[in-house]
Amino acid sequence: MKTMIEPVEERPYHHGNLFSVLLDSAEQELIERGIEGFSLRGVAKRAEVSHAAPAHHFGDANGLLTALAARGFERFIQRQRDFRQRAPSHPRAQLEASGVGYVVFALENPAIFRLMFSSDRPDFDDPDLQQVAESAFEELVEHVRGVTKDNSSPKKDSAMMLDVAAAWAVAHGLADLLVAGRLNTLGSLPTKTRNRRIATIISRAIPLTAEGS
Repeated sequence: MKTMIEPVEERPYHHGNLFSVLLDSAEQELIERGIEGFSLRGVAKRAEVSHAAPAHHFGDANGLLTALAARGFERFIQRQRDFRQRAPSHPRAQLEASGVGYVVFALENPAIFRLMFSSDRPDFDDPDLQQVAESAFEELVEHVRGVTKDNSSPKKDSAMMLDVAAAWAVAHGLADLLVAGRLNTLGSLPTKTRNRRIATIISRAIPLTAEGS
């Protein structure tokens, strides 16, 4: 006896709405199943649309992960801005606040953080992802430049990029260790205390070329 298979009844999303819903569903799929278990079929099921819908918008799983990484960088930039808005306007305090925002974003979004920085699935040649990733880096350069003395010469610019590397390495290293649960003496602290300690660690990483050192 043949069984009649009923077609999937899709939710009636507006085109722009569906794009956002697919990204939301992709994030949940990534959080729950990880990179290895991530699939367009799983995303479609979560969004309650046909299996063809994600492919229509993003091409393949890597295309969808690329778009998800781009949205992650947008939120990453905004989280750092949130912390800077609450910090004193002094350049050093602004850089410290950016670093705290960096780490807090990673703790709040560990799956997206790993996708952005530890996965080869996103295509960083994609114009949207490339632009927002470059914007994140440019903001870091701007705030390191703000605490660096006399940055007008090529020699000083070269030294400043070493300062950028140092600040980035410390913030990213803290984020990675905390997300991995490898720095429990810091991660187990109350949120405000933890964030103050993170700011202190980042401040110590600001080189002696910085103002006030």
